[in-house]
Amino acid sequence: MKSTEIVVATGNPHKVDEIREILAVYGFRVLSLTDVGAGEIPEPEEDGETFAHNARIKATQYARAINRMVLADDSGLAVDALGGAPGVFSARWSGIGVTREERDDANNKKLLGELASVAMDRRTARFVCAMCLSAADGSVIAETVGEFHGSIGTNARGVNGFGYDPLFVVDSSCRTSAELTSQEKNDRSHRGAATRAMAKVLATHPSLS
Repeated sequence: MKSTEIVVATGNPHKVDEIREILAVYGFRVLSLTDVGAGEIPEPEEDGETFAHNARIKATQYARAINRMVLADDSGLAVDALGGAPGVFSARWSGIGVTREERDDANNKKLLGELASVAMDRRTARFVCAMCLSAADGSVIAETVGEFHGSIGTNARGVNGFGYDPLFVVDSSCRTSAELTSQEKNDRSHRGAATRAMAKVLATHPSLS
C-alpha cells in the first residue's frame, strides 16, 4: 500500500499518538490538526446521540473545512451500574474544569462518587470508540467501532493514560488501563480495535490501495 496522509481531528495529543502508532504499521502517515495548520479551527458541536454520530460530525465537518482526508473518533465510558453513563458525555460529564487535566480529575471523582455504594462485582464497564474517515469533500469513506471491557476500581492508579484510564481495571492482575504499556494498551483498547479495523478496510479500499 502507498503511504497515505490522514489528518486526525482531535485536540487530544494522546489520541493522535495512539492512532499514529497503529496506522504507521499499515503505511499511513498520521498528522494532527496542528501539523496541517488547522489547530485553531473551531470544534464542531458534538450533539449526536451516539458515538458513531459524533465521530461522523467531526470527520465530515473538519474534512470540508481543511479540504483533506480526516479521521475522527468519538469515544467514552459506559458503566453498567449507571445505565451506560457517562456515555457520549464522558469528556464533559462533571461540567467542571478548564484544562483537559482538570476535567479528567473532576470526571474521575464524580465516577467514584456515583459508584461509592456499588459492590465490586457490579462495577463492570466498557470503553467504546467509534471512528469515521471522511474524504476531503465530506463524504464518508469508512466507519468502525471498537470496545474494551473491564470494571471500575476504587482508586486511581497509573500514569500511562488519560481520562478514565486510571480507574479502568482491565485484567486479572487488577492493573488499570493507565498501568499498561503503550503497546499493551494499543493491543487491547477500544481505540486500538477501531483503528486496526479501519486500517483493514482502507487496505482494500479502491481509492487508497
